[in-house]
Amino acid sequence: MQAICVTELRSISLIVIKRTIISFMPAVLVTAGIALLSLWENPQLPPSIAADDKIVHGLMYMCLAVVWLVPIQVHLRKRKLLLLTYCAVWACVTAYGVLMEMLQRFCTLTRTGEMADVYADAVGALVGLVICLILVLIRRFLTKKKQNTTHSR
Repeated sequence: MQAICVTELRSISLIVIKRTIISFMPAVLVTAGIALLSLWENPQLPPSIAADDKIVHGLMYMCLAVVWLVPIQVHLRKRKLLLLTYCAVWACVTAYGVLMEMLQRFCTLTRTGEMADVYADAVGALVGLVICLILVLIRRFLTKKKQNTTHSR
């Protein structure tokens, strides 16, 4: 009887580990993609993208913040940690942007790190997190409204 429980526990924990790895995979891939794009020597960008460099930075880091926030929120499931989680994700994504700019400046020959890019990264991450927060609040409001109409019947 005890051997069955241990076996079941192992299979359940393997399933949880698998689900966790799968849920964080998009975040890892986006992070790696940003590193690749940031450290790629001598990129040949079309003039329209080169001119909108800060917008591209903002969009990339907005996506990065969202793809990290979603699996973290799913795994935490604690409403009290909502603001702390958002702040931690923003700080980590912004720190990653700083790291990428430093690596561009000191580890590549054709790229330069710019503080303006760091600002664009931080603002982009913040915009992504604010969008997520608004969606969470709308979902909570609709859920409460639905519960209230169900209970009033």
